[in-house]
Amino acid sequence: MKIALPRSPVSLALAAVILTGSAAACAADAPVTGGTLIYLEQQAHTNLYPPAGGFYPNGGILNQITDKLTWQNPETLKVEPWIAESWSTNADKTEYTFKLRPGVTFSDGTPLDANAVAKNFDTYGLGNKAQRLPVSEVINNYQRSEVIDPLTVKFYFSKPSPGFLQGTATIGSGLVSLSTLARNFDQLGDARHIIGSGPFVVSNEKLGREVDLVRRKEYQWGPKNSRQQGPANLDGIKILVTPEDSVRIGALLAGQADFIRQVQAYDEKQAQERHFPVYAAPTRGVNDSLSFRPDNPLVSDIRVRQALLHATNTKQVVETLFSPNYPQATSVVAATAAGYVNLADQLTFDQARAKKLLDEAGWVPDASGIRQKEGQRLSLAVYESLPQPQNKEVLQLVAQQWRQVGVELKVKAGDAGSKTLDNLDPLQTPLNVTEVGRADPDVIKSSFYPANRDALLQKGGLSDKVKSFRDDKLNQLLVNISAEIDPAKRLNLTGDVQRYLLEQAYVIPIFEEPQVFAGAPWLKGVKFEAVGRPSLYGAWLEKH
Repeated sequence: MKIALPRSPVSLALAAVILTGSAAACAADAPVTGGTLIYLEQQAHTNLYPPAGGFYPNGGILNQITDKLTWQNPETLKVEPWIAESWSTNADKTEYTFKLRPGVTFSDGTPLDANAVAKNFDTYGLGNKAQRLPVSEVINNYQRSEVIDPLTVKFYFSKPSPGFLQGTATIGSGLVSLSTLARNFDQLGDARHIIGSGPFVVSNEKLGREVDLVRRKEYQWGPKNSRQQGPANLDGIKILVTPEDSVRIGALLAGQADFIRQVQAYDEKQAQERHFPVYAAPTRGVNDSLSFRPDNPLVSDIRVRQALLHATNTKQVVETLFSPNYPQATSVVAATAAGYVNLADQLTFDQARAKKLLDEAGWVPDASGIRQKEGQRLSLAVYESLPQPQNKEVLQLVAQQWRQVGVELKVKAGDAGSKTLDNLDPLQTPLNVTEVGRADPDVIKSSFYPANRDALLQKGGLSDKVKSFRDDKLNQLLVNISAEIDPAKRLNLTGDVQRYLLEQAYVIPIFEEPQVFAGAPWLKGVKFEAVGRPSLYGAWLEKH
């Protein structure tokens, strides 16, 4: 049955695309060469400086046009060779030496050699203030690089950096040409300015609407253990920004698209019933959560935060809004994350306990049922997070739950013009939606450390609006994770941080967030990296 699409620029672009496979059909398990993959993305990319690749629309492009020193196997999580053929490190993880694959070039023809790798990591590890290029959140304690010979590079760290090897496999460590590194941050919002060594190259961009990628014919350096080594199978990839959920799923089921991101839970069933595969790739990091900003007086009392934690019925949220692809959170990080500890007993839904804690904190219900203290109502605000699945509905349901214990939660629009500034002001936003994907213990530092994402907004962190809140005990625990060279001790420290965050009720974990995609039955060979971004290098379109 033909699905009628709204007559928007996106749907007109879809209608103009003719999907083609190879004229020569091959055996079912043999890749077909040719064709353009139509990929519908929920949001436009923002900036393609690789350390900004944590935003999934950014990473979805970067993953196709850049390579990394190493590849983290998504099944075993083992770090394997890619652009680096081999590596070594000293005992205390303050020095790493990488031997590079010969003959690799960027798409502008310049060599991907030791000098280029050194310049990439000097930029990612130290930042560049003049060009406003920030430090990567996946690199800790970076000091300097040294080019040993054209294919050997060595890195030095001021303190142990046990997460660095895995960091070289992440989206934030995509390798780009020297001409790309010479640009200012603002210029890297243009996909055409990102010169990588990957299997695809950006050929065209309509800002905020479309990015076109074409196969790089001379590509010969896939990850060492990858079945695919030569050029990609696809001729190209057309990425179309399609914000409306119904348009994305409708286009896929109507045969006007091959692959879509952010399939809502309520659309999974109709895709599966039509035999359109649904891919739920885990992100293996900090769960989809609400994080408090304790500098705000309304949530500075631990009893208030504990009350709201126990007033939150995450089981109801998951069962009402989501599918089994979204497990209920049982800790700060996902059950698939490194160092996970099951802390479900600290995340119990208990309205009686919540009310008792609020009573003890001096918050008394007024005539409307909302609690007040010294003339001030316990009324909080939070902005919807557009990248998170069904986040508005999640927050609205949480607001209903909190209302039952006498707390008001106002949900503000995710596209509000005041959002960016308000989210840096604890008085305006006493809590925030947080989630980070990375298959390494350092992910928890990325989320909560003041110099990284600063989820709790601490003094000395990202915001100059914070007056006094700072938790040095938490920060030391986070630094300890990033510098502990004993693998078992490092995992134990990760458990300690999870326990501490919940003891202080700094965060309310809600569910483990996957990246959910759907593909056409004729799309084969789609792979995902360790934290859920698609790799379309080996993908192909079966004749249909």
